[in-house]
Amino acid sequence: MQNRSADFKRQVTIKLADTRLQQALSRLQSRFVEGRTAVISEIHDLQETRDAAAMIRDRALDNLDHWLLHFEAQATRRGAVVHWAETAEDVNRIVAGIAELHGVKTATKSKSMVSEECGLNEALEHAGVKVVETDLGEYILQQAHEAPSHIVAPVVHKNKEEISDLFEKIHQLPRKTGIAELCREAREILRPAFLSADMGISGANFLIAETGSALIVTNEGNGRLVTTLPRVHVAITGIEKVVPTLEDVATLLRLLPRSATGQSITNYVSLLTGTKGEGDPEGPEHFHIVLLDNGRSSLLGGPMQEMLRCIRCGACMNHCPVYQNIGGHAYGWVYPGPMGSILTPLLGGMENAPDLPNASTLCGACSVVCPVKIPLPDLLRNLREKQLVLGMKPRQETALLGIWAWLALHPRLYALATGFIVRFMKLLGGREGLLHKLPGASGWSDGRDFPAPQGRTFRELYRQRKHP
Repeated sequence: MQNRSADFKRQVTIKLADTRLQQALSRLQSRFVEGRTAVISEIHDLQETRDAAAMIRDRALDNLDHWLLHFEAQATRRGAVVHWAETAEDVNRIVAGIAELHGVKTATKSKSMVSEECGLNEALEHAGVKVVETDLGEYILQQAHEAPSHIVAPVVHKNKEEISDLFEKIHQLPRKTGIAELCREAREILRPAFLSADMGISGANFLIAETGSALIVTNEGNGRLVTTLPRVHVAITGIEKVVPTLEDVATLLRLLPRSATGQSITNYVSLLTGTKGEGDPEGPEHFHIVLLDNGRSSLLGGPMQEMLRCIRCGACMNHCPVYQNIGGHAYGWVYPGPMGSILTPLLGGMENAPDLPNASTLCGACSVVCPVKIPLPDLLRNLREKQLVLGMKPRQETALLGIWAWLALHPRLYALATGFIVRFMKLLGGREGLLHKLPGASGWSDGRDFPAPQGRTFRELYRQRKHP
């Protein structure tokens, strides 16, 4: 997937003016925010569970090489083949090679954000392999030639009427308007693809070092059909997804579905271990696991390592006031919202996503709901500091901050300057007491009004306070 994060500001303007998108995004509040609130209280020891989950992720990351090698040994012992990919291009080359080795002509695919990161579908199509997305949301987007706008609900930006129009055009069948009817139509279209595919491609929510298993959680049966019916199964995921034991996964699964979709548990939790054995009724004859680095290892041991804890639940974006108003496409790459505002500059280069570290109010909602306690606002501030060091901040912003810093070191001048400013702002507010425009800060005041100050600074008000 091509990185278009540099176009963030222009896309924000477009998305804010898109009334249909705004209506679609309103579903985040009822479906995900309120849904999470309703079920997260089921965990009576929530904070202790979040602490344990963070410790599990840190335990794996602090000794990532050990757990990955242990995973490889156990997976290999059970008949899987583990491949190591340093870059997205390596993933595409490896998977295309697997397809060629096994004579694959068609592949079914369950939802995988790592495959989006790599642009795998396009690479396989170029290699002569027909790829069919089978997650309903991803299937809709494949037909519409669009990218996902959410890592859990990829088609959250579309409404039912748009999907009805799309299916009528693509399937050449009478237009249907009911959700159940649309789902049935997609199911009937996809069923032959499940039965005829030579290869199934999936992601992996977790890799379990203890057993050499890949684990996926889904709400649709497509995940199991993709991973068990074809003779070849390829699972692709990032190297950070490994966890030491099955017990560790059990802890993480208490948090993942509740944080992601507001469910106590997803409809399907699939443990995929090895190849089809003698007498087994189902399962792949060949199981390949591709582990992607793509910049992840460079975060280990540094101030951004905590970002690798992420279990891709999407809670941070569901609760983010920025994402709630612009959706995922404005961010320009695979990972939107607060987690994307960190991952995209880290994995794709700060120069390719200069605005994303600043696409946050730092309200802290993302950190409060993160199941593995990633300090997202702190990491965003870290990236902003890095931008300042690299000279990536606008000159006007840097100059104004420099002036403020100098004044802050000279209290008398600071008092004179702030006294003048608050009185001037009171005049600007007029009878309404509202500031419609702020000189030099149009980015803030173009879309909102600010209450004008009373004409006195905090110091002046503090000196006039009444003592008890």
